[in-house]
Amino acid sequence: MMGNWNMMNFNNYGGAWGPFWSFMPLLLVWSLFWKGLALWKSARNDQRYWFFALLIVNTAGILDLLYLFVFAKDKFVFVSEPKKVSRPVAHKTSKK
Repeated sequence: MMGNWNMMNFNNYGGAWGPFWSFMPLLLVWSLFWKGLALWKSARNDQRYWFFALLIVNTAGILDLLYLFVFAKDKFVFVSEPKKVSRPVAHKTSKK
């Protein structure tokens, strides 16, 4: 009877831990996506301290999202408008 304590019901997602374990793969993908994007952006912006903070601290994507949308040098946007290129205006010279 004592030997069956490790044969608990871990492999059928039942009990109180069921929703937690079924949510974990989704949380892992979410976190890895935003962490990768934030690490790439901080490296491209040459923000060394942000890079190491994002690499070490795991907040399930919350710190990564804050960095991308609030603290980054050039903020992350989903769809950007075309950048307006200012071209020098050529003045017409009148020939007399």
